[in-house]
Amino acid sequence: MERKSSFGASWADQWDYGSDPAPRAAGAGGKKQGGGVEKTKAAAATGLKKVKEGTAHGFQWIKGKVQKKKQGAAGAGDDAAAGY
Repeated sequence: MERKSSFGASWADQWDYGSDPAPRAAGAGGKKQGGGVEKTKAAAATGLKKVKEGTAHGFQWIKGKVQKKKQGAAGAGDDAAAGY
């Protein structure tokens, strides 16, 4: 059995009837990339702010639950098991 050359047409080349797109000029995308970095920074900052707000809200919720539990357990006496 004859081995095929690795420089022959690939599977994609055999089935792709369209031409390849022309390469872009080197200076065309420079400004676009800088704006992309700024957009990424802004999105990251917004996401971090949301995480911080959610975490603070969660801690306040837990703190409220613990304080309510302590207030209710103070009047229960020794009959109540710790943590229940």
